[in-house]
Amino acid sequence: MADNDNDKLLDHAYDGIQEFDNPLPTWWKWIFYATIIVVPIYMWDPMGIGVGPGKEKAYEQQMAAFNAAHPKTAGTYTDDQVAAFARDPAKVEAGKAVYTTYCVPCHRPDGGGQIGPNLTDDFWIHGGRPTDIMKVVVEGVLAKGMPNWGKMLKPDQVESVVGYVQTLHGTNPANPKAPEGAKFPADSVSPPVSAPEAKKL
Repeated sequence: MADNDNDKLLDHAYDGIQEFDNPLPTWWKWIFYATIIVVPIYMWDPMGIGVGPGKEKAYEQQMAAFNAAHPKTAGTYTDDQVAAFARDPAKVEAGKAVYTTYCVPCHRPDGGGQIGPNLTDDFWIHGGRPTDIMKVVVEGVLAKGMPNWGKMLKPDQVESVVGYVQTLHGTNPANPKAPEGAKFPADSVSPPVSAPEAKKL
């Protein structure tokens, strides 16, 4: 409540209406003054007043922890880790859904190749090792129209679709695209599951 002793009738009128000069309550002004002091401290460190890592360092720590748990670059995987994706039925099934959504227009539902290369034969343009496949999916080949899916898909989606792609090797699609790239030894590109099992997917 304003201090009535300080109320003053101003010496101007607007449309016949005169205005009182009502000062703000003292408690309100003290809160306002307090925010002037508190806000800079908050901007410097929202985790505490005057102590703690600060918002930028806290963000960097959280991002580092997330990236460690969810690697996005092909270099963070080994061939054994990538090959294991194709041995996980749940991951393969999830990868099939991702493949159907994003990869079919270029590689066909059966992996036989259309705009993109055939994924079922022994020929690979950028290498046939599991980590080579992961690298192409994550980083893309922009010159050939292959998007860098590592920036558009979640890490678990990338892992799943790479697992599914591995199961396509050795299957026999109808009218497959002609081989492209170099042929790799069978034991270096064999899918972690047998061809008959892969055909059931």
